Amino acid sequence: MIKARHHRFLYPFFEWYGYFLMKMHFKSINITGNYIKDDLPVLVISNHFSWWDGFFISTLNRKIIHKKFHVMMTEEQLLKYWYLSYTGGYSIKKRSKSCFESLRYTISLLEKSENMVTIFPQGRFEPVYMQPLRFQKGIEWVLKHLNNEIRIIFAANLIEYSDSAKPELNIVFKEYACKNKDITEIQDDYNQFYRKSYLDISAHKNQHT
Repeated sequence: MIKARHHRFLYPFFEWYGYFLMKMHFKSINITGNYIKDDLPVLVISNHFSWWDGFFISTLNRKIIHKKFHVMMTEEQLLKYWYLSYTGGYSIKKRSKSCFESLRYTISLLEKSENMVTIFPQGRFEPVYMQPLRFQKGIEWVLKHLNNEIRIIFAANLIEYSDSAKPELNIVFKEYACKNKDITEIQDDYNQFYRKSYLDISAHKNQHT
C-alpha cells in the first residue's frame, strides 16, 4: 500500500490550491454544521461522487476541524495522482491481501489525536443524488478493531444549479455516535442524514426564490 506523507511545502500548497480551484469552479461554498474542537482524532464519513470530494473534505478540515488531513483512496487513483500521497492520501486495494494492511494503517492514524481521516465507504464514484448509498464493510472493521475513542462526523457534499453556470456547493456535516452499530445501521443512519441534508438545502433554496 501507499502511505500518506505530508510534504513540508506541497501539503499547505495543495490545501490552498484546492480551495482556490473550488472558488473558481463553484458559485458559492456553504458549510453547515456544528463542531466542538477537542483532542480526539476525527473520522469523517462522506459520500463520493466526484474527483473533487477530497478537496471538499480538506476544506471542511481547514475551516472547521483543524487536524492533519488524511484520505483513503483506491490504489489505482493514487498511482494516477501520485502527488496526493504528499498531501495526506493513502491507498487501499480492494479484494486483495493488502486491503487489511490499509485498514490497520487507518486504525494507526486514528490512534493519534492530531489526525483526521476521511473514508468514502461507497468505495467508488456514484451519482450525487443516488439513493440509498451502499457502504463497503471496511469501515465496520476499522471501528470494531479500534480501541480508543474518536469523534465521528457524517459529511454530505451536495451541488445545486440555479441562475449561474457554476453550481453551488453545500457541505453539510454533523457528529455521529455509532457505538456498537454494525455496517447496516451505520449505512441506514448515513442515508437518513443524507436525505435530510438534501431536503433542508432544497427547502432553504425555495424560501429564497
